[in-house]
Amino acid sequence: MRRVALLTAGGFAPCLSAAVGYLIDNYTKQNPDVEIIAYQNGYHGLLTGNYIVVDDEARKNALHLTEFGGSPIGNSRVKLTNKEDLLKRGLIPEGVEPLGYAAEKLKDDGVDVLHTIGGDDTNTTAADLAEYLHEHDYELTVVGLPKTIDNDVYPIRQSLGAWTAAEQGATFAANIIGEHRVSPRMLIVHEVMGRNCGYLTAQTAKVYRERLDQRNWVPSIGLSKERWDIHAVYVPEESIDIDAESKRLKGIMDELGNVNIFLSEGAGVDDIVRELEEAGEEVQRDAFGHVKLDTINPGNWFAKQFAKRIGAEKVMVQKSGYFSRSAAANKEDLDLIKSMCDLAVECAKEGKPGVIGHDEDNDDKLSVIDFARIKGGKPFNVDVDWYVDLLEQIGQPRGKKLAK
Repeated sequence: MRRVALLTAGGFAPCLSAAVGYLIDNYTKQNPDVEIIAYQNGYHGLLTGNYIVVDDEARKNALHLTEFGGSPIGNSRVKLTNKEDLLKRGLIPEGVEPLGYAAEKLKDDGVDVLHTIGGDDTNTTAADLAEYLHEHDYELTVVGLPKTIDNDVYPIRQSLGAWTAAEQGATFAANIIGEHRVSPRMLIVHEVMGRNCGYLTAQTAKVYRERLDQRNWVPSIGLSKERWDIHAVYVPEESIDIDAESKRLKGIMDELGNVNIFLSEGAGVDDIVRELEEAGEEVQRDAFGHVKLDTINPGNWFAKQFAKRIGAEKVMVQKSGYFSRSAAANKEDLDLIKSMCDLAVECAKEGKPGVIGHDEDNDDKLSVIDFARIKGGKPFNVDVDWYVDLLEQIGQPRGKKLAK
């Protein structure tokens, strides 16, 4: 092993900077002669040949990276199988196949080990690169780390950054919900990231409500837990009966003068898209084919559906996603990140490829998981006890389970 490459890809999560720091520190202590390079902005840097060599100063101070969010080496959303998009962006020349082009770049750069810190697409694409190189007599070991605040990667129990994102979302919500007395009838919609998975929304709500239990209240002056509480939690895995929920929430509005909703950005998206397309509007999608959620504004759509029905005089929709995903990792995540990075380096030294994680199909054992078993889109388990209890405590009926 002569040269190790690192890259971070996809959206941010509160783990990228720390993971880069732990990997550099680990290699420096165990294999100081191994050269480390970092591709800038993920696969964008790989395709364009843009990388930096990690120097002595960075090696010495690598653990400072654990104190920060974001990614010091940069991310991008580049899908190597979307040839049309890559050509349009000038990332590959005409007449080449993207996968082979990227693989040859790794070969030209002399990379023996590639550490990818990203979601399922980031890591499985890296595996395809390694397979291509193997077929062309060049051995590359790819060891990935699972990054996603959605916690939706099969078969990994806990992806990096998700705990911190939920904690940060709860912090964000506390200030936003403080606005509930700005109007006699106030509707607040807290939109949380989660395109296909409601984990982050549910976990954020759980953390937020746990914090409410630790606070002191003065109901006689109007400082009541009921007004600060969450009154609805909507996730993509369950249907939302707008009419029935409106009746329930109107009762809360009439009693308290405010309603607070936690909404996953992916909840009800199929209904929103269908409504827009039936009205003749074009729904924008990204290079991965995903609906650009910021262009359809699920939070605003639901706010409009509820506002009139429950008699809201003022409506506020706030999104915690960027606040949460760019935070520095908390202690719980740092411990998880370090343990995964330690194993990632060991696997790299032994030439064992795969994605590091606690394997749900193997008693949650921390191990290197074969790329063939890695898949995104794992839904949030809406039958988990703590979520069922949460909905019961806020008086919200269960929705119909949706296939995801």
